[in-house]
Amino acid sequence: MRFTVTRTLTKDQQARRERLIDAARDLAREGGYPAVTMHDVADRAGVARATVYRYFATKDHLLTEVAATWAHRITGDIDALAVGETPVERLTALLVRIVEVAAQERTLTSAIIQAVTSDDSSVDDARTVLFLFVRDRLSAAIGEPVPAREDVEVVLGHVLLAALVSLASLRRPTEEIADMVRTSGRLVLAGALAGATTA
Repeated sequence: MRFTVTRTLTKDQQARRERLIDAARDLAREGGYPAVTMHDVADRAGVARATVYRYFATKDHLLTEVAATWAHRITGDIDALAVGETPVERLTALLVRIVEVAAQERTLTSAIIQAVTSDDSSVDDARTVLFLFVRDRLSAAIGEPVPAREDVEVVLGHVLLAALVSLASLRRPTEEIADMVRTSGRLVLAGALAGATTA
């Protein structure tokens, strides 16, 4: 599944847009954030530079869409694995899976984190859609009704973002970050459930 722009695209336009996202992802994998320029993306995708700007306002907008396709791929993998019988097991499996994939592609992860956290206003809509998607996947992983579910999803989203920054930008060891998200997921869910019993 890919995110679509606000206008309806023809099959050819959608294919061209996906080629641009793929080209940006490949450049980010190879050289990180600085390696992704609209000119090089156009060359890699075999289109004119003006074509890139038809679909993406800025480099950060484009890389945020790369982040969206990345998030869909990772969470699709965890769905297929159907890991865990309890909400905590499913949630922590998802969080750890995201950390492990991000660790395998630290250069790409660093580039998309830089774009997603940009103050570039062209990123706003794509970032909102991405964050809502991640919240939805966290919610689906939990599965069962949890008190203050929206608060739980928001807190876990912030934990995940901090984990990816620590992994990609601060170069913390993968196992340390995996342990951190595992513990955070467990504590956040336990706190929500405990709050419900004392309310």
